[in-house]
Amino acid sequence: MQQLIEFAGNHAMLAIGFVGVILFLIWTEISRYTRGYAELTPAEAVRKINAGKISIVDISTTADFSKGNLASAKHVALSRFSQPDPEIEALKSSPVLLVCKNGQTANQAAVRLVKLGATDVAILKGGNTQWKADQFPLVRK
Repeated sequence: MQQLIEFAGNHAMLAIGFVGVILFLIWTEISRYTRGYAELTPAEAVRKINAGKISIVDISTTADFSKGNLASAKHVALSRFSQPDPEIEALKSSPVLLVCKNGQTANQAAVRLVKLGATDVAILKGGNTQWKADQFPLVRK
């Protein structure tokens, strides 16, 4: 223990940096558990889709959606999550999987949906890009 204190005293910047990294990791994990939605890998998403009724909502741009999307995915613009919309309100009552091109926009939609009162919300980690990279099929509509 004495050596640790001596090291920290001699290398203050390293010690401060180490403590900062540890605090950042703790904060990240706490925020991940309290955000109200889950991140699913493509394989986990397939298991959830196969397990039962889940609404798949793709919030990619229209151009990205037309290039390929998950089977049975419904295209909904992100802007519709900001205003009162009966279709978005209906999503609150059932499990929802939000998908976008790379997973970033789905985070925004998930936060908005959770604020509206949805309890079973998940996003596809890495979006359609990861889905395709993991060699799962995309359909064109």
